[in-house]
Amino acid sequence: METSRLKKTSVEPYVFNTLNTIFMLLLVTVTLYPFLHTLAISFNDGNDAMRGGIYLWPRSWTWKNYESIFASGAVYHAAFISVARTILSTVFGVFLTTMLAYTLAQPHYVFRKSIGMVFILTMYFNAGLIPNYFLIKSLGLLGSFWVYVLPGLVSAFNLIVVRTYIRGLPNGLIESAKIDGAGDFRIFLRIIFPLCTPVLATVALFIAVGSWNSWFDTMLYASSKQNLSTLQYEMMKLIGTTMSSNSDLGLQHGVNPDKSSAMVTPETIRSAITIVTALPILFVYPFLQRYFVVGLNLGSVKE
Repeated sequence: METSRLKKTSVEPYVFNTLNTIFMLLLVTVTLYPFLHTLAISFNDGNDAMRGGIYLWPRSWTWKNYESIFASGAVYHAAFISVARTILSTVFGVFLTTMLAYTLAQPHYVFRKSIGMVFILTMYFNAGLIPNYFLIKSLGLLGSFWVYVLPGLVSAFNLIVVRTYIRGLPNGLIESAKIDGAGDFRIFLRIIFPLCTPVLATVALFIAVGSWNSWFDTMLYASSKQNLSTLQYEMMKLIGTTMSSNSDLGLQHGVNPDKSSAMVTPETIRSAITIVTALPILFVYPFLQRYFVVGLNLGSVKE
């Protein structure tokens, strides 16, 4: 009987590992297939793509989809604006969110609960689009680059995550630093900020992805300023132009619509735009991925 129990015990790990491997392979396949499918269509001829049947490999290779995207010089300037707003929003957002979270995490701060409640209320109630527009206008941010950065510097969700993480840090570190004569700002810069690296990487990823993918604020607040157009907004306009008139798009970018090998379609343009806008995040995410799960878990749960 003991022998059969040992056999059962020795077999269980192999069964579990086998099933777990199969499940993870299926999960990877389901996750990667949409991206690889989109990549294949982005490199495929537009007329040929209309026939369907493209899965993981282009049937008729062409660079015309990407040439159509980058044919206009405005795309390069728009990409610069998107990179600039993403970097500034991430740097300022992370620093100011952490500073505010550190203040609200102090047990001796009298207004910590009231200020925290105000931020929490913003997660449930929104004034609406029109009041927000007039607020931006009254602040003089319409048609300004800083309309991309200043309104979203501090997020209530990110604030709660960072505050919860800071509350979990040993209080003795702060007390010993104060005994040595360090002020709050020095404690924040020298002790708290470096210790918050995992949760800050998580928050930075949230801010960077949201800022990089944003285009609606450009349409609302800076659509009349071509020099403030972002990459996503330019891509959105290109999709609209392609869908309204494929032949006009081909003539605009010097593509002969009579040649099927040189044609682009809304589907292939959308696929190419998706790849172009997703690549920067794909390059950044692997460097932050090791902090992502740890930071989110530690910042979301407090014992």
